[in-house]
Amino acid sequence: MDVERDLEAARAGDPHALESLFGRNLAPLVAFIRARAGRDLMARESAVDLAQSVCREVVADLDQFDYRGEEAFRAWLFQQATRKILDRARYAGREMRARDREVAMPDSDGAAEALLACYASFATPSRHAAVREELARFEAAVAELPEAQRDAVTMAKLMNLSYGAIAEQMGISESAVRGLVARGLAALSAAL
Repeated sequence: MDVERDLEAARAGDPHALESLFGRNLAPLVAFIRARAGRDLMARESAVDLAQSVCREVVADLDQFDYRGEEAFRAWLFQQATRKILDRARYAGREMRARDREVAMPDSDGAAEALLACYASFATPSRHAAVREELARFEAAVAELPEAQRDAVTMAKLMNLSYGAIAEQMGISESAVRGLVARGLAALSAAL
């Protein structure tokens, strides 16, 4: 699992390198998108489709990425996802995309099913339903966090970035990041 080697091979068009590079980041990327996008956008878009679109754009822009470690690549990938979310939310907010003219998408993006697959070997149908409910409650609780806390928690827990990397991305001190993560996790714990 050498990210730098996979990046070089992916730049050369090696499909196995692309699979390796994105395979280990796809599930956290989908979870990040679901947590960051909010209910309105998730009612219109599929988190898996957005994640695949992000990966496609990252592949096209690989030559622009300066490798500084796996954490830097993951941060870049999730930064691209944040841009995609903002772009899609902006597009969805235009008047030509009036909410009263739309039909809600069913929850068929596969993210919930992917999480449930982890439990498949020992979970009963009622446990599957309970997990779906818990996932919905968790996503709602994350959406209710103040933006700075939501960003810090998702970067720390979904992206697995260090507090230093988060501080750099957010433009605040590492101790401020620790505080945001602690308060965010406490709020999530209280809500759940």
